[in-house]
Amino acid sequence: MARCIFHIDLDAFFVSVEQVLNPKLKGKPVIVGGDPERRGVVASASYEARPFGIHAGMPLSKARRFCPQAILIRANFSRYKDASSKFMKILGHFSPYIEPLGLDEAYLDVTGYEEPYGSPRQLARAIKEKIYEELELTASVGIGTSKVVAKIASDLCKPDGVLEIAPGGEQAFLNPLPVAKLPGVGNKTEQSLKEMGITTIGDLASLPLDMVKRRFGATGAVIHSYARGIDDREVEAPGEAKSISQQLTFGRDTLNRNFLEANLHNLCQEVCQELRSQNKRAKCVAIRLRYADFKTITRQAILKEASDITQVVFTTAQQLLSKAITKQEKPIRLIGIRISSLVGEEKQFPMFDSGTEKSEHLDKAIDRIRRKYGSSAIKTGNGIFTESS
Repeated sequence: MARCIFHIDLDAFFVSVEQVLNPKLKGKPVIVGGDPERRGVVASASYEARPFGIHAGMPLSKARRFCPQAILIRANFSRYKDASSKFMKILGHFSPYIEPLGLDEAYLDVTGYEEPYGSPRQLARAIKEKIYEELELTASVGIGTSKVVAKIASDLCKPDGVLEIAPGGEQAFLNPLPVAKLPGVGNKTEQSLKEMGITTIGDLASLPLDMVKRRFGATGAVIHSYARGIDDREVEAPGEAKSISQQLTFGRDTLNRNFLEANLHNLCQEVCQELRSQNKRAKCVAIRLRYADFKTITRQAILKEASDITQVVFTTAQQLLSKAITKQEKPIRLIGIRISSLVGEEKQFPMFDSGTEKSEHLDKAIDRIRRKYGSSAIKTGNGIFTESS
């Protein structure tokens, strides 16, 4: 029996939740996002706003120029998390094999579970009806024998659609589509493929595998398989978090190193506090920088020993920041930190390493104060520098 995989995606999710709460917003250009006075971006746009060129990730200032009549609503993530929880619970009534992707979409393996409904398409319609009945939200459903086919199908039938790709029809479905529709093909890969004369998924599928692997490495092998409709990934429930991250967008672009380091230190404190609350330690530290021209880079380093100590993480992040600034002196608009490769809390300090033990005790004391009095109750020296200092 061929697998039957659904990709279910709620349409214009954030906006749709707001429209349910305020029906007067229906049928109007609506944008959900951050604070336009603080360089916020579009999180979601209604389908009435999209013909004006508005899309997720666009600066709100630009979106308002494109569509001055659009209604702007500040994002309220507690509302969206609540709706998402109800959405996932609904899916669980139809199959236990769910893999959420963010708040508003999920894979569902319904192999065998579609039989009582007569067909996969009828099951998809039953799911859509249940979502609308309980949440008043519309969903688009892609149906295929693999994740990649189901995902592309749901993208193509939005909004409020169902698109089924029958077993054996994968290649005919994929061949004429732009290569950018494939998961894993970003802007750079798409440009490289165009330089090779590859513009459609069918063009990519027809290339020899060795040629694609030579050009793109392991990623090439993956996207080549996807182009041929081959994707053996299982639908898997999420496990424990594999990383912890925080980031901050500045009010204005800056190259003030002291200011950048102070904010980086605060971010390190936040992620390390979360790390310690999970009784975990991290082995990998990465920073993320976005420049004034929106170019974004990531730099990472592996620690000699996994750690949950703020100063250890910050020292590594500080070194990565210094190297990045030295290599490219451009104003920075966003800075972020990510710690990953998380392991259990078992520790073995080097003999007589009193400095490590002192740092650990200090972190725990700061954690206790912040839990009791709030995150702003105590600031360390690294984290109190202001841009005007």
